[in-house]
Amino acid sequence: MEIFDNLYTMKNELLYQIALTKIPLVGSITAKTLVSYCGGAKAVFEASKKQLLEIPGVGKAVVSNIKNHNVFGEAELELEFIKAQNIQCLFYTDEKYPQRLRHFDDSPSLLYYRGNADLNHPKIVSIIGTRKPSAYGKAICEEIVEELFPYNVLIISGLAYGIDVTAHKKSVLMKIPTVGVLGHGFKMIYPPEHRRVANDMIENGGILSEYTHLEEPLREHFPMRNRIVAGMCDALIVVETMKKGGSMITADLANGYNKDVFALPGRARDKKFGGCNFLIKNHKAQLIENGDDIVNIMRWEQFEKNKNIQTQLFVQLSDREQRVVDVLKEESEVSIDKLSHTTTLLPSEVSSLLLELEFKGLVKTLPGKRYMLI
Repeated sequence: MEIFDNLYTMKNELLYQIALTKIPLVGSITAKTLVSYCGGAKAVFEASKKQLLEIPGVGKAVVSNIKNHNVFGEAELELEFIKAQNIQCLFYTDEKYPQRLRHFDDSPSLLYYRGNADLNHPKIVSIIGTRKPSAYGKAICEEIVEELFPYNVLIISGLAYGIDVTAHKKSVLMKIPTVGVLGHGFKMIYPPEHRRVANDMIENGGILSEYTHLEEPLREHFPMRNRIVAGMCDALIVVETMKKGGSMITADLANGYNKDVFALPGRARDKKFGGCNFLIKNHKAQLIENGDDIVNIMRWEQFEKNKNIQTQLFVQLSDREQRVVDVLKEESEVSIDKLSHTTTLLPSEVSSLLLELEFKGLVKTLPGKRYMLI
């Protein structure tokens, strides 16, 4: 009976999580603010108007929409669809939610995912570029994917024409897990020509969206989709692009998220590579010629060599250091707050231990006061 009650509670909370995303004027930032103050999605709907109005950034219009808009019919319909289609719902507080994405303010509060890849894979690369690539651009994209194969990466792109689908298809061929981020719901695949590769990706990777299944591929959805492509990766590669377009938007987002951005150079005054050359010239991307350059800059080869050495070093750690390392083993990057909560150590203790581990060459400090094992 207790297990049944827990399952019912989880399903009930999921209904409210979906409903929260359907309320007018409640975007991802507002949704997360509401949940943070109220303690859960269901609690948001149960709070009084007075309680909601006391939350910073929540005005009368938002409160009116929460209280007056009937969004539960849509939420029930979505629950039926995700159950029938074996789709996972990942709320931003869930462990399986992409942790690299989670700590950005504008990250989606809820993601829909169909696939089997780990969205918190140790090494994630996003590959983007023009929808109308040259033969050279497609060839170099395929070569980069092939050169990354030995390093156990997850490859992300947007399932669009051109460089996106080239990266996905090559990944499928190489049996590299690959995830496509959609600008619409799961009722369809856009463009429809990519349905077959999308189905192949579900077998070794997946498809991901922040939109409920009936949402269509509207123009404004794709710039929003780009922030997920940028936020989920460790490294973003721009293969071929002009100075204007979605790839440049994604590269700017990745720079804002403090991601490592790389670009393939093109000939001077070649418009097809104008965006890549611009990014390199303005120090917004590092110049690369192949996949090996990415591996060297990201130190992935050294990481693989150090695995056995690290295992020996871990034996020599103190009990408290080992507790911190055990948490870092489970996730690609972690904040001090989460380390403190998981290890039950004070933040000051965790900070001191991280400094010691950094001196020992085991831990690397990341932007945003986050940490990872080297």
